[in-house]
Amino acid sequence: MEIMNLVEKIVALLFMMVGVICIYDARKLAKKYFSFHDQNEGSKWFKIGGFVFAIIGIGFLF
Repeated sequence: MEIMNLVEKIVALLFMMVGVICIYDARKLAKKYFSFHDQNEGSKWFKIGGFVFAIIGIGFLF
């Protein structure tokens, strides 16, 4: 059971890491994946998605 607990914590930390990266690099990610017209909309959705991933990671951790 200890190994499952460790795996669960690692997955939670990975979710939190992806969320924080999406929040802080939203503009760069939007430039990379979207056209010039959709950068603001894309960065907004990257930030929202990053927040959701971070909350999911925190929920798994606790």
